[in-house]
Amino acid sequence: MAKNEKVQTETGLTPQQIDSFHARGFVVADFGLDLAMLDRIVANVHPLYGEAYEQNPTAPARLQDAWKQVEEVRQLARNSSIAYALKQLFGRKPLPFQTLNFPVGTRQWAHSDTIHFNSQPAGYMVGVWVALEDIDADNGPLIYYPGSHQLREYSMQDFGLEPGYANYKHYEGRVQELITAEKLEPEYGTIKKGETLIWHGNLLHGGAPQKDSSRSRHSQVTHFYFENCRYYTPMTSKGDKLFYRYPEWIPAAAFGKYRPRRNLFKRVLRKLGLTQT
Repeated sequence: MAKNEKVQTETGLTPQQIDSFHARGFVVADFGLDLAMLDRIVANVHPLYGEAYEQNPTAPARLQDAWKQVEEVRQLARNSSIAYALKQLFGRKPLPFQTLNFPVGTRQWAHSDTIHFNSQPAGYMVGVWVALEDIDADNGPLIYYPGSHQLREYSMQDFGLEPGYANYKHYEGRVQELITAEKLEPEYGTIKKGETLIWHGNLLHGGAPQKDSSRSRHSQVTHFYFENCRYYTPMTSKGDKLFYRYPEWIPAAAFGKYRPRRNLFKRVLRKLGLTQT
């Protein structure tokens, strides 16, 4: 993991880490996270994966937006040291809008997050992955392709595909062809518990095969946009007809039991058919 430029820090990223992020599309750092809190995340999220996971704990599973139910998930998503590092990298205030928790490796084919999330101006989206236990080559580490963030942002249309999730498998196949054509070489996120991997939104990444199916691979991802942007979903956009997003930002403070708040403005826009322009 020497290439990942891991440096113990609690106050932000070093100049070397910042340079590495911009050159390679990711950086691994140790922000001194509370390991006991990470254990509580694992314990408190576990019952929420549902019956299907309980019946087959080796199958890939995920839980979106557990921050609404588990306070420690929210705390990790709003960690101040991580937020400071993101502001160092992008020069804008980071805005967390989604969490994903995983009990095992995803085994997901490589993709770029820019197909799911993007912004105007472009490039203001980032993923933050925290290892909730030690990750090695056998329990399904991340796989990523250093430097791939410097490729163009490919849309569905660039790959000759109609927009929409029905064509996502075809998109993944096109990405594999792109990796071969660009002769990209993978690296693997063999990361220690408590370490954080920050990746550029356009970095090609996925989940490596899980060699030991008896093991867990607990982790949490938080997706961030940045202030003073508009946000949209490229997967369901076509040409200049952008499907805009109106994210629900993860709050900075706890507010008791989560109750969804109705966004009247967004409801009016949807009723008028103005969520695409």
